[in-house]
Amino acid sequence: MRFFIVDDDEGVRSMLADIIEDFGLGEVVGELEDGSGLSHDLLELKKVDILMIDLLMPIRDGIQTIRAIGQDFSGKIIMISQIESKDMIGEAYSLGVQYYITKPINRLEILEVIRKVMDHLRLQKSMSDIQRTIQGLQIISSPKNQRTADAENKIVTSGHFMLSELGMIGEAGSKDVLEMLEVLYQLDLETGEASFAFPSLKDIFRSIAAKRLEHLAASTELGKEIKASEQRVRRAIFQTLTHVASLGLTDYSHPKFENYASKFFDFTEIRKRMLELQNEAEPSQSQVRINTKKFIQVLYVETKRSMS
Repeated sequence: MRFFIVDDDEGVRSMLADIIEDFGLGEVVGELEDGSGLSHDLLELKKVDILMIDLLMPIRDGIQTIRAIGQDFSGKIIMISQIESKDMIGEAYSLGVQYYITKPINRLEILEVIRKVMDHLRLQKSMSDIQRTIQGLQIISSPKNQRTADAENKIVTSGHFMLSELGMIGEAGSKDVLEMLEVLYQLDLETGEASFAFPSLKDIFRSIAAKRLEHLAASTELGKEIKASEQRVRRAIFQTLTHVASLGLTDYSHPKFENYASKFFDFTEIRKRMLELQNEAEPSQSQVRINTKKFIQVLYVETKRSMS
């Protein structure tokens, strides 16, 4: 990966460059002490993958610089600042910044964020390669079907990445969850994002069961498949809960624990599972309150966001 660092603090620039090089994350191809010297052409010339930029700088700050670069920059932007104003951070996100590191900078946080950004870039490259392969082989003749297939490839690839992050890949229910994301994304495309309404879990499970059985099954067979799918998904979510709780038990400040624990689960259930793990108690799925709909809703939103 090729990095460009913009920060008025020489010490910060030096620390970031050392971390990037010491941990073999890539190459720092340029540095600036202010955003006034940065342009889209310079980033293109340097073939920058990841831009790390300070929010507050004396001549042209980070937000002004990102505006000047425009939307054509294909790389990822990591904003760095000691300012924690929600309005300023919100404006940065609206301009395409997806990642934020607070000062004073912490080596572990920097490594976690950069690696996450690198994973997302690789994911995007993988999806682009898939699209080019499909287009080159001309597997799908209809333009509309081509767009639908490409979209489904994207949501499945992004979903696979998210399930890996959550420790769910390998569980039997992970396949069901990926199919649920496909159903939701297809509905999202058909209705339009503005009109999209999250369907009931019953309808989602019915859709994936019908698709799996090719709509030829009797109602009793369909009902059995729906119930089996629900159980697989619930078990997979329980394993994710255990995985996230174990991260928090090892390191309460672990970035994945901080990011996913309260987002996907009720924290009381996370805390309960952490105490069970600490006391080496036998896991009991029946005693855990799993909100399947909340989990799938959050997963869908996070998966779509990782596609951008």
